[in-house]
Amino acid sequence: MTETRKIVTRVQTGVRIEKRILKTLKIIAAHKELSLGDLLEGIVLHAFEGKPAFGDETLKLIAEAKKSTGLDLTADDSHLLDEKTP
Repeated sequence: MTETRKIVTRVQTGVRIEKRILKTLKIIAAHKELSLGDLLEGIVLHAFEGKPAFGDETLKLIAEAKKSTGLDLTADDSHLLDEKTP
């Protein structure tokens, strides 16, 4: 079966993201040999369809990456985050 490639238009964005989340995402992207943008697009497209974005092997990698980056946030924290002011 041949997959049809999709042509898209990408834009540069200035999204702010929690520091440890970004570090963890960069570890995952590097492991999968993807750009950070490609990884985020994949996660979002899976979420839009209610599908899990990661398999068991990647979830193990994520757990290790979270430990190494000190990321202790969970989905339950997502609406409770306040930014530290300098």
